[in-house]
Amino acid sequence: MILVSSCLAGMKVRYNGTDCLEESLMSLLDSGKAIAVCPELLGGFSTPREPAEIVGGTGEDVLNGKARVIDRSGNDVTGMYLKGAYVTLEKARASGATSVVLKQNSPSCGSTMIYNGEFAGRKIHGEGVTAALLRINGIEVISEDELAARLEEFRFH
Repeated sequence: MILVSSCLAGMKVRYNGTDCLEESLMSLLDSGKAIAVCPELLGGFSTPREPAEIVGGTGEDVLNGKARVIDRSGNDVTGMYLKGAYVTLEKARASGATSVVLKQNSPSCGSTMIYNGEFAGRKIHGEGVTAALLRINGIEVISEDELAARLEEFRFH
């Protein structure tokens, strides 16, 4: 079993009400080998919502209390990002998922790149809050960019 970001599964749950459909995931979802989750919705956000970025570090820094997640209007939404991350971890554990495919660049789901916290479109190396929590807890986190190389493996396990 794997978890996949709901936006990659074609659900219009991104901050701006869009999706990022990855057609290749549909067979995994249809066959019951994958479950779609959106950490931000699980944390209590609705769609659409203000874009948010991690300020002062990365997802791991947020988990350690050294950075915050702030929306474009300046509201601290760290608590909702943390809640969504922990609920996603529980869903992964309950389903027996050992891998997740998350949307790159997101303050929740970015696995190698996130925005730098200045709302200027600049990215830095780092992971989002959910990606960091899952990885710390032994769950493999990959992005949609790495999916093609792993798809066959996911289909046959």
